[in-house]
Amino acid sequence: MWKHTLISFVWSPGNPLPAGTGGSENYTVGQVRELTRRGIPAQVITIGLGTGDGRDEFTGVPFHDLATTADLAHLEGTVVFVNESSPVPTRNPAFLILHNPPPIRDEKRQSVVAGTASHALIATSLYAATLWAAYLDVDIATINVVYPFAEPCFAAQTRTEGPAGKTRVLFAGRLSPEKGVYTLLETLHIDIIEQDTDLTFTATTAGADKPQGKIIEDLLGHHPGISVVAARKTPATMAALMAEHDIVVMPSNSQYWHETFGIVSIEAQHSGCWVIASDDGGLPETDCGGVVLIAPDNAEALALGIRQVIAGRPFTAASRRDAGARFTVAQSVDSLLDVLARPQAIPPAIIIERLEELVRAPSAEQPRTRGTTPATATP
Repeated sequence: MWKHTLISFVWSPGNPLPAGTGGSENYTVGQVRELTRRGIPAQVITIGLGTGDGRDEFTGVPFHDLATTADLAHLEGTVVFVNESSPVPTRNPAFLILHNPPPIRDEKRQSVVAGTASHALIATSLYAATLWAAYLDVDIATINVVYPFAEPCFAAQTRTEGPAGKTRVLFAGRLSPEKGVYTLLETLHIDIIEQDTDLTFTATTAGADKPQGKIIEDLLGHHPGISVVAARKTPATMAALMAEHDIVVMPSNSQYWHETFGIVSIEAQHSGCWVIASDDGGLPETDCGGVVLIAPDNAEALALGIRQVIAGRPFTAASRRDAGARFTVAQSVDSLLDVLARPQAIPPAIIIERLEELVRAPSAEQPRTRGTTPATATP
């Protein structure tokens, strides 16, 4: 049974919560919406930004800004850090949701290990839990798994059928290398794709607010084989866009980035789209019956995946209904509340602290040797 009155999701200090740019944002806001709908107080915590923290993009989602990370110590209820923690004691044991994979560079390892040591950990897939357990050298059983979800609007959205014989392909990820956008660009020039006039490709400007995203946006804008549309900043508008397409591609990079899950995949299937995704990371766990897995970092494999979907069966209404019953927000929040309520393994930092206290404790009285008597003073 849930025992705390408030759940606070702490966003990265100094960073506003952006709309329409990634899974961790959708997960956080969606969890808060569902908890609030159930009558469980929940909020997004931002730090050092005042009201310019992105709240204007999320109508109906409670936000609370703190001046400094030190103020986290005064929060009532349960604190759930998102992606990164702050070295501040909290009134109740805190949790950390690990949306991203561990960093690949060794110089960051010490700070990451230290940042995860004092919290109960939550991963977003079995793959992510396995990855983080190995990285942190902890038992995988100590890492909880709470799967992401697609908002209800994706399964409810009415589909828009395209012209007969046409296949509409959407790239809905951020405009960043790890999402495989360069693999997609290569695929556009493979003969079985480039010569098919019945194929259309669309990408959104999600991530174009970052320098690398802006460069990629300009590249796509000059390519005659792909159309670029504005990023969708709400679940409803993204659902409408997906329902106008037949295939969503997720050719995520596997060389230096591994998707821990892939919310776009389940959103697309709930919307009635086939998904062609890299066979890497947590993406295989997103299969709701409409995923075709391909070799990552391979433009030819992506092209053949597109051809396989076109030649195969359509994504039927029955398939869509089945997909829409998986990875729902209600299921996700049920799992989250179960994790927050049950006893957790003692975090490594607490174990170390207790061991150090034992070492510092005064020694016990010297034990007597069997058969001896205490020395007495000579009269």
